[in-house]
Amino acid sequence: MNRTFWLILTAVGSMFLSGALASAEPRVTALVGGTVVNLDGNQPLENAVILVEEERITAIGSVGDIVVPRRATVIDTTGTWLIPGLMNMHVHLGLVLPGKMAEELKDETEGELTLRMAKAAREALEAGVTTIRTLDENDNRDLAVKSAIDRGHMPGPRIFSAASSWRKIQISGGISDEQGAIAEPWMSPEEIRSTVEEATRVGAKVAAHSGSPRATISAINAGVTSIEHGYFIDRPTLLEIKRQGAWFVPTIVVSQPATQPFFEKIGSPDWYLKRRNSVGKSHWLALRTAITVGVNIALGSDQMPAEPNDGTTATAREAQYYVDAGMTPRQALRAATIEPARMLGAESDIGSLEVGKYADIVALAADPTKDIKALRTILLVMKGGNIYRDSLLASASLSLHGDN
Repeated sequence: MNRTFWLILTAVGSMFLSGALASAEPRVTALVGGTVVNLDGNQPLENAVILVEEERITAIGSVGDIVVPRRATVIDTTGTWLIPGLMNMHVHLGLVLPGKMAEELKDETEGELTLRMAKAAREALEAGVTTIRTLDENDNRDLAVKSAIDRGHMPGPRIFSAASSWRKIQISGGISDEQGAIAEPWMSPEEIRSTVEEATRVGAKVAAHSGSPRATISAINAGVTSIEHGYFIDRPTLLEIKRQGAWFVPTIVVSQPATQPFFEKIGSPDWYLKRRNSVGKSHWLALRTAITVGVNIALGSDQMPAEPNDGTTATAREAQYYVDAGMTPRQALRAATIEPARMLGAESDIGSLEVGKYADIVALAADPTKDIKALRTILLVMKGGNIYRDSLLASASLSLHGDN
């Protein structure tokens, strides 16, 4: 082997080795210049740097205090407000409602359903919703969507499913039930208790669909974790929910005026619209009372998280209703981030912007602690260090900062 050939071979080998070493280095991203919103009531961190290595946040501080690695991809977030990824705790990715929608989907195949659910998941993520809890999906199809997302085969939010980590029970009537009073119990206290005991035995939490004060009291006494909807629940019931540390997921958007055009669009029949309208005032009172007495509230919409409503998404409009009902904007933001993480028991990984947690980050064009309508101005969505939406109009570039 002559010297020239040996030198070429050595050089090529070095190039491959350098490439292998480079690819083995963790991916680093730096969000630079934005304002990190503090959801605990403290002052925001202006002109901030959030350093992300692979999926998690490794540093948060002011520009000048954080050394940005030379190899980092830098995203200029100047003029934006950075919040944790939003969460929606009452989602049906395969939602089918009575009327024209049900008629159009009556012959939907399993494959078509799965693709429709995958589309809804992707749209949810693009709308800034990085975590959802799915409840009562057809044939547990959400587990297939979750698996595809977790494997990186498709974009979508983190999914906590009633088919695995939760159980859902229907303890009273609902809007979409054509017959029977919404406020009437459907399960006896004994049935509720045995269901909760069985779920607890396998390590699952229980969510209870309820519009009934009486059924809700039975569910709370049995150890149910969350009450969904609560169309007719009253102050004594809400006080009991608070006393036992349970959760209320209001889904207020489904019964209020902002969603009327949605139900008209999908061709909801008259009986459905009448049932919906019949709960609107009491549902609103339940939400206002829950806020007043200090019940644990986690945001849930019972619509697709990205469903258009009143010029925004169902998730953002749900949060806006919370402010209309008496929350401060900061409290509404917590109901869409920190509080759902606590309800899920996942607060060590998600729900806030802290070192060690997943880099689930949303950039807004306005300060959401001043006006919750800032949730209508999403510019960037990051989940687990990957960017799924970027409207900042500033391309990422390789950093020239730092010495590492």
